[in-house]
Amino acid sequence: MPGPDIIIAVDAMSGDRGCEPVVRAAESAVFENRALRIVLLGSKAILEAFFVRKHERIEVVDASQVVTMDERPSHALRHKQSSSMAAALRMVAEGRADGCVSAGNTGALMAMGRNILRTYPGIERPAIIKRVPFFTTPTYVLDLGANVDAGAENLVQYAVMGSLMARAIEGIENPRVALLNVGAEDVKGNEQVRLASHMLSSQGTVHYIGYIEGDDLFRGVADVVVCDGFVGNIALKTGEGVAELLRDLIRLAFTRGWYGRLIGLLAAPLLKRLRRRMDPALHNGASFIGLRGVVIKSHGNADTTGLIAAIHQACSEVEQGVPKRLSESLDQIDF
Repeated sequence: MPGPDIIIAVDAMSGDRGCEPVVRAAESAVFENRALRIVLLGSKAILEAFFVRKHERIEVVDASQVVTMDERPSHALRHKQSSSMAAALRMVAEGRADGCVSAGNTGALMAMGRNILRTYPGIERPAIIKRVPFFTTPTYVLDLGANVDAGAENLVQYAVMGSLMARAIEGIENPRVALLNVGAEDVKGNEQVRLASHMLSSQGTVHYIGYIEGDDLFRGVADVVVCDGFVGNIALKTGEGVAELLRDLIRLAFTRGWYGRLIGLLAAPLLKRLRRRMDPALHNGASFIGLRGVVIKSHGNADTTGLIAAIHQACSEVEQGVPKRLSESLDQIDF
């Protein structure tokens, strides 16, 4: 029989919720995708204790170290080369896996990713990019936390990579690219954002449409929204918090009193679709764009549902050949 089409290496030790959700996610993911094989990196004794029975398409590979959430990236890079995180990245670098997933320390994942996988020529720093869903077409937002400080040149590189990602994944011929700012006027923003806007306006690599504000982020005004990691991470987590608040308010409204319960029963199919659109767990998984390989960063506190979504995101990028397409496109650009 032919082997599996896709191999995903999963850092099984670095998330906030421990190993069990990772094992359950792996079991569900291989059940849903028959062409998938998963390699779990971590303590073999701990991980294998969570399996009810062995699965032929899930392999456990021992890794003796764990990168903690509060660990400095520089320390992890120097002292944790035998960690589950480093081992997962190394499998991708050596061609033994098609992509990897980690719910671990973001800074350490970036530092190890740059060290093990390297970045494409012309790209100084990788960025975290995520597809943000809303009512019409999706918007790609970057950087979502890989670099809290970014110069104008970095923002321009993010714009180029985000545009290429939207083109590769969504098939958008000429993606609209915007900078996230505190106002739409040319004089608004800090020095880096204004300089990046000038640089993007004076080159023809991307379809730059100017500034957008935070309230435009989920309205489909742009296909790609660019910001530094400090702003992007706050914007993302604020959006996730609002989605969870709305979900809780809706649940409360339709469970309080007999009238609310009756309306909730009638509206159940609509509410189910709305929950799927708003649930952050179902959209978990952001890509480290700029690294030479598929690296998906899961939310550190992701549960089994969220980890399944992150694994599916890795599979999707592998299936669509995102690294190869990005590499070929970046080769044609003179930064």
